[in-house]
Amino acid sequence: MNTKLTLTIEQTIIEKAKAYAKEKGRSLSDIIENYLKAITKEQPDSEIKITPIVKSLKGAFKAPSSFDYEKELTKGLKNKYL
Repeated sequence: MNTKLTLTIEQTIIEKAKAYAKEKGRSLSDIIENYLKAITKEQPDSEIKITPIVKSLKGAFKAPSSFDYEKELTKGLKNKYL
């Protein structure tokens, strides 16, 4: 069953997306629906592959025991958005 969805997106992005859809011969709704299907597809843990680059980074950083991840994340987000 199809249901209507209203989104609020920047006008320039909408124009570019419509041009892209037209170029590909597809509707914008179809492109968005397929994207949402792809990102919401559930994958068993066994299907998730870790790339060699990510494997090489594992354990590369040792945070001090006094490191407060949530505090640092909050500080970083405040600096970025405020």
